Amino acid sequence: MGIFGRKSDTTETTTGTAPATAVNPDLAALTGEYTIDPAHSTIGFVARHAMVTNVKGGFLDFSGSLHLDGTDPARSTASIDVTMDSIDTGSADRDGHLKSADFFKTEEFPTMEFRSTKAEALGGDDYRITGDLTVLGTTKPLTIDLEFNGSAKDPFGNERVGFEGKAEILRSEWGLTWNAALETGGVLVSDKIKLVFDISAIRNAG
Repeated sequence: MGIFGRKSDTTETTTGTAPATAVNPDLAALTGEYTIDPAHSTIGFVARHAMVTNVKGGFLDFSGSLHLDGTDPARSTASIDVTMDSIDTGSADRDGHLKSADFFKTEEFPTMEFRSTKAEALGGDDYRITGDLTVLGTTKPLTIDLEFNGSAKDPFGNERVGFEGKAEILRSEWGLTWNAALETGGVLVSDKIKLVFDISAIRNAG
């Protein structure tokens, strides 16, 4: 997603007991093609429910690729595809409603897509990426603020980069308008949705 920073960290993988080896390469050395590792990544969201609490959820099935340019971060790009039927909020009934015609219409629109159009370095480990988010056949711009978490080689020889991101959207802009009024005032589901990302990406061989 056009993400480069200057810090490295030592992390522990969930697929092995040995810690990853922290590295501190020149930024140019990070240039390359990467594939998002969904087993160690999260694409999630937070919505206000009944005006009093937050409901958190995410997607269990997604894929993506990154082109990172360590010499010129603005030339970096990202592409992500999410399977909408994989939505998971911890409630089967709620997930079924979200998949229905009231919300995501997953039979008609099985995927959500993001394609980057611009990447910016903000200083330090902070970056910003802008792109086109397509939901329900509607494409609107989305801006994500990012923090680069470092680069490492894991015990299995994979070169990884990691970052966290956040964004806010109004779901109504993508045609997600279903709601229910509350007797005490307000609505059942907030229009504003917070998006959260925790991404680990593996450098492609060659």
